[in-house]
Amino acid sequence: MSPALRIGMTGFGLIAVCYGFARFAFGLFLPEIDHDLDLGPALSGVISGGSFAGYCLAIIASSILTEKIGARAVAMAAAIVAAVGMAGIALAPTPVFLAAAVLLAGLSTGLASPPMAAAVALAVRQEKQDVTNTMINAGTSAGLVMSGTAALAMAGQWRLAFLAFTVVAAVLAAAAIFSLPRERAREKGRAVGWPPMTGSLLRLIAAAFLMGAASTALWSFGGQLVSQRLGWGPTGLGLLWICIGVGGMAGAWAGILVARFGLDYVHRAFLAPMAATILVLGVAVPTPALVVIAGLVFGAAYVMLTGLYLVWGVRALSDRPATGLMLGFLTIAIGQTAGAPLFGLLLDAFGAAPATMAFAALALLAGLFQDHGATLRAAA
Repeated sequence: MSPALRIGMTGFGLIAVCYGFARFAFGLFLPEIDHDLDLGPALSGVISGGSFAGYCLAIIASSILTEKIGARAVAMAAAIVAAVGMAGIALAPTPVFLAAAVLLAGLSTGLASPPMAAAVALAVRQEKQDVTNTMINAGTSAGLVMSGTAALAMAGQWRLAFLAFTVVAAVLAAAAIFSLPRERAREKGRAVGWPPMTGSLLRLIAAAFLMGAASTALWSFGGQLVSQRLGWGPTGLGLLWICIGVGGMAGAWAGILVARFGLDYVHRAFLAPMAATILVLGVAVPTPALVVIAGLVFGAAYVMLTGLYLVWGVRALSDRPATGLMLGFLTIAIGQTAGAPLFGLLLDAFGAAPATMAFAALALLAGLFQDHGATLRAAA
């Protein structure tokens, strides 16, 4: 098996578990969790924001640790943390316990991505790196499909679902031992610490922050909005999550599209549909067919954009791929940390329509920030 395929498959599975299960499945099961533990919209937003905050801390630590101790150890740690956090969610007796478990599970996602970027840089030929990285990033979509399927198969038993997710995470920890390189991505004498803020990195940070904040309208509250407006129960919400995951499979093509059309063009092309899907859930007259289409489009747009920010960051810091990825993904998470509680407050105070209109505008604003240099490099 080639290094690209071996690392790509392991990374795809790890990202599926950490992002699709440990991080975003909370939004899928939120209506049931809210019913059982009486969270309320404001507390739900705070807990969801706590997950994103944990991600922010973990991804910084992960990029540093990956450069110091290697990709394999950090990837294994990500899977183990995901398993422990999801076990805590499954067993949570109170909202406070749940918040702590969601925070711990959120740490796994921050730990997972930098070691995979470093492993790709170490073992995969340069011409295949963008494609391999964006294929790994699309693992989020597979995780969403599986979590949505679990919600259908387990008839809304969210505790049982998170216990099953825990077992899968443990299996991925073992897989990392055999498939990822042990050596460090950083050569002796290479720069460490926070990188200099070039124009390209600053524009990446601004765009990623706005897109991340906007995305929480669906990630944290999409299930709740659909449940309120259409009266969907666990079966309907599971189908929505599957649609988001299926649509997100298109994100595996991000590297190919960036190479063909340039980073700037692809960026703008997928922010507009993200904004439209946010509006559909809060402003348009919803129908089941429209919600399904919105799920497919949102999944494609979100995973494509995260893959694009991955490529943007790795290219901007080609000698430190784990740190380059960290900057883009950290900023997405900071945006989500701010966006989740803000959306919860807007939803409480003004209702669905004003809240979703404001967050759709944030998605469109992200398109003002472009990496013109990356466009030229892609076209060269």
